[in-house]
Amino acid sequence: MAQDTAAEDAPRQSFAARHRNLLLGLTSVVLFFAAWQAIFLFVPFNKLFISKPDLIAAGLLDLIRSGALFRDLMASAVPFFYGLTAATVVGVALGVVMGWRTRVGWALDPLMTVFYASPLVALSPLIVIFFGVGLAAKTLIIFFLSVFPFVFNAYAGVRAVDPLLINVVRSLGGREIDLYLKVIVPSVLPYVVAGARIAVGRALIGVLVGEFFAASEGIGYAIARFGDLFALDKMFACIIVIMVIAVALTEGIRWAERAAFPWRAGQ
Repeated sequence: MAQDTAAEDAPRQSFAARHRNLLLGLTSVVLFFAAWQAIFLFVPFNKLFISKPDLIAAGLLDLIRSGALFRDLMASAVPFFYGLTAATVVGVALGVVMGWRTRVGWALDPLMTVFYASPLVALSPLIVIFFGVGLAAKTLIIFFLSVFPFVFNAYAGVRAVDPLLINVVRSLGGREIDLYLKVIVPSVLPYVVAGARIAVGRALIGVLVGEFFAASEGIGYAIARFGDLFALDKMFACIIVIMVIAVALTEGIRWAERAAFPWRAGQ
């Protein structure tokens, strides 16, 4: 009863106070586009070299009305889904094995670090030579760019497992499978979700790179095509759509992380 009374007496926060972070973020975006538009009041505008927000908005509406944007996004979504799913499965499994089997970790850690630190984008033309222009090449490029955050985060998650929990399961007669299901997997999941935030961004880069080199359709191919045609309003419209998708996916994963693992909020 006392708690209910205290809750009723607590001052209610205004809408602006409750959504302060969102409003500040939206304000910075609006100011950015307003400054972009306003600068051409003082600087000569040449549509062959740059575009401005009102033309980009018109180009975006044109792409939406014609259905071209939706077709390109759907063409890009398929390799994105295949590549990111394969990266999740392979990366988490490899990271868990590296973390749980110490010798495997010692053997593979330098190799994984070399690949992670290397500019894998430079290998894209080679992938196109071997796998041709199409879904397989794009999926492989996305896979190679997004698998390593899962590997290293799962590896770190296993290494951070409390040895006391392992000893408790073993002392109670738990088998190897019990260790995986009751200790390792729950401990690794927050690290995997954190790695997914990084992997999504790298996978979107993989979509663009893959479609620059190995595609005849998709949002990356559309960006390259509009750039070649000097249709910069539509090119920027496609780039902004990719940015919005990246923000939506990252915030969605962050929301899921806060909901599933509230103790990690703010880390």
